[in-house]
Amino acid sequence: MRALLLVAFFFSGGAGLIYESIWSRYLQLFLGHGAYAQVVVLVVFLGGLALGSLLVGRRSEQVRHPLLWYAGVELAVGLFGFVFHDLYLGLSGFAFGTVLPPLAGSMLLTPVRWGLAGALILPPSILLGTTFPLMSAGLIRLRPSEPGRTLAMLYFVNSFGAAIGVLVAGFLLIAWVGLPGTLLTAAVLNIVVALVVWAVWRRGQDLGIESEVVEPPQGTPGMAEASGWWRLLLGVAFGTAVASFTYEIAWIRMLSLVLGTATHSFELMLSAFILGLAFGSFWIRRRADTFARPVRSLAWIQWTMGLLAIATLPLYSRSFGWIEWFLGAMQPSDAGYAIFTVARYGLALLIMLPATFCAGMTLPLITRILMGGPAGERAIGWVYGLNTLGSIVGVGAASLFLMPMLGLKGLLIAGASMDMLLGVFLFSRTDGGAASRKNVTWSMLGATVVAAGFVLGFVHLDKNLLSSGVYRRDAITTTDQVLFWKDGRTASVSVRDRGDVRFIATNGKIDASVSAQWLVDPEEAGPPRAMIADEPTQTFLALVTLAHNPDAKVGVVVGQVKEYQMLDAV
Repeated sequence: MRALLLVAFFFSGGAGLIYESIWSRYLQLFLGHGAYAQVVVLVVFLGGLALGSLLVGRRSEQVRHPLLWYAGVELAVGLFGFVFHDLYLGLSGFAFGTVLPPLAGSMLLTPVRWGLAGALILPPSILLGTTFPLMSAGLIRLRPSEPGRTLAMLYFVNSFGAAIGVLVAGFLLIAWVGLPGTLLTAAVLNIVVALVVWAVWRRGQDLGIESEVVEPPQGTPGMAEASGWWRLLLGVAFGTAVASFTYEIAWIRMLSLVLGTATHSFELMLSAFILGLAFGSFWIRRRADTFARPVRSLAWIQWTMGLLAIATLPLYSRSFGWIEWFLGAMQPSDAGYAIFTVARYGLALLIMLPATFCAGMTLPLITRILMGGPAGERAIGWVYGLNTLGSIVGVGAASLFLMPMLGLKGLLIAGASMDMLLGVFLFSRTDGGAASRKNVTWSMLGATVVAAGFVLGFVHLDKNLLSSGVYRRDAITTTDQVLFWKDGRTASVSVRDRGDVRFIATNGKIDASVSAQWLVDPEEAGPPRAMIADEPTQTFLALVTLAHNPDAKVGVVVGQVKEYQMLDAV
């Protein structure tokens, strides 16, 4: 029965990430901007997961049959998946036909639009948030002797299913059956999972296997620590999510400059991140119940995670050369693209896997420690919920504030340092000899400062390299003069001068260019010449626009950088 439940939870994780991926595409159509859609889906999806988990966490011990409740939740999510497409069409028609037109030009337009989009996916997100604590409680009650192993295996199978689900949806299902068909596939998975779990629960009832709430066994490793560490470890669960998602945002932007910003590239990066979490959970499964000093072990894992995240910066600079080599070696064919896709996935794993492997160990271990104390089963929902809330804070802070303030390198160092400092603080609070603990704490703190300072001062990210667009041109040019570079909220923008041409690029992709003749005084430019490269497109784009509205008094050029004056195209 346990194996069937784990398999069911694997497919549940795959269905959940399919929903997240497809909802982003639907809401992109509704909001008119891919970056906005990803923000709304991420915040509402993670917020719903956190809310659902915390609700179950507060009442876990009152749930008599968690597996039955879990089956009901999966059934409800599946039914919602069947009607989502029709709900979306109805909401879109109502919004664009009735609600939004009167708000045109009003400050309320964007909040209302975002609110409608969020309301569409919030109910199933809350339901999905209840699945982990319910399944964990049900499975632990079936096998109460190894709660740590059970928790780690559940994290593993669910995360592994999510990593596979992202790839299957992005690379296969959408092409085969479209967005509605992909949603229906996820809905069918939910309903099948619900039926399997219901059958297992029913079989357990017939055999009298399912027990009541499991009391923490006396003598459990970490039980004494858990009694006084409830708030602190919940704070660590929240803080490590803030830190991890801070450098996840940095990794995704950095790898976008190497792999490109296409949808498939993002799916590869997301899958690699989740796969690292899965492998870490799998590794900790045999050890979570046996650590003599679990909090001290957690401190070292936390510190090592931050160190490995910082160590990705020197490795990252070399990745541009690897992609250049792969592109030069691959033939432009279907087979070549498939091989190149595997190579890109391998590169994303190389950058992300070491640190995310450690991240995958933290939640099962924190939950296991707290379950050994008075909280018992309630710890599952609280840890999962607060960790998810930390993910929202990390994504929001990193994307909206820290990225523009600190840049790519500074953002990654900030997130990694946060993890390392959490490890130092945890170690300083553990039991053991005061003198030795103090010495090790100061040594860890010193190593943190040295690691962050070394990378900050001696590891340089070449702006020419970052803006080379190697994923498009299969060549790296390092002789251009970089006139401008800015890591913004949604893209990294650069202006480069190649002597005879100046161009602006977004995440390495050249969006506009002008020859040197446009950058000097007209009297010194010499005789007129034919327009080249991007110039005809840029010029006639303005002319076509004016042809539609010849009386226009105000216009905008998208992509212009104010520090560099160019002659008017019209």
